[in-house]
Amino acid sequence: MRIEGLEPLSPVFPAPLAGVSDRAFRILAREQGCSLGFTGMVSDKALIHGNAATMALLDHRGENGPLAVQLFGDEPESMALAARLAVAAGAAVIDINMGCPVPKVVKGGAGAALLRDPDRALRIAAAVVKAVDVPVTVKMRLGWDEHSIPAPESAARLTQAGVRAVTVHGRTRQQFYSGRADWQAIKEVREAVGIPVIGNGDVFCPEDAARLLETTGCAGVMIGRGSLGNPWIFSRTLRYLTGGEPLAPPDAGELFAMVERHLLMKMEDRGERMAVLEMRKHAVWYAKGRQGAARFRERVNRVDTAAEFLSVWVEFLGNQGA
Repeated sequence: MRIEGLEPLSPVFPAPLAGVSDRAFRILAREQGCSLGFTGMVSDKALIHGNAATMALLDHRGENGPLAVQLFGDEPESMALAARLAVAAGAAVIDINMGCPVPKVVKGGAGAALLRDPDRALRIAAAVVKAVDVPVTVKMRLGWDEHSIPAPESAARLTQAGVRAVTVHGRTRQQFYSGRADWQAIKEVREAVGIPVIGNGDVFCPEDAARLLETTGCAGVMIGRGSLGNPWIFSRTLRYLTGGEPLAPPDAGELFAMVERHLLMKMEDRGERMAVLEMRKHAVWYAKGRQGAARFRERVNRVDTAAEFLSVWVEFLGNQGA
């Protein structure tokens, strides 16, 4: 697919996931065929103040391809300044978050709260577009609740402000992640605008992605929860969408190699102690659905060193099918 201002992109995108979408995760996604990487949510004010942890989110050393920095905030001026700082740090795309449902974000007027204040959302988008010379995109939900579904109208207004693509998660803020994503409602957004629309929500396998694209007519699909512990979903989906021979799920050797690579890259950035702590949650996701996963979860959440972490994995995979 094509977003104005960028080279053609693969139609499968990794979602910007807070606490997940770091440099290591993006590299794994890129190696599986994703051409555009997204940071997790970045606070505009934290970026402006030079917060060290926030600046680390923009680290994209060794990444092959453009980086989209996802910003959240509630003021046009600070969002514009943060966007300029992100571009100076290497961002090729600024993605504005208008969909995060987390209470601490919406209480501050950002994220999905902007769906209740479309005029403010428009001012923010216009200010960011004016501030930078890279494409500006938006990730949004359908609306605040079932009684307010402004996504088609909001997306059309954002287009007029200069936004070049919109990603739509097919739920309202009040749903969080419950129920089913409304792909038909995503289609209504796609029909309301002339820019690329990327569909998001309830894509857990290549077949889901194909059905979403067929239902909505979207230009691309974004995968969030379906990619946790499963970076292969990107390559398997791309192969499925292009009519190639289906790729088999990873075997035990491929799984261990991916987990080890993920750990080693995080150690480069975070040091051994923090990398192991952060990889505990990833380990649970990687092991999900396999025999003995519950016992494995208990053990891996007690390890403190890389050697212990990998040893638990070797034992776990060695017991598969036993």
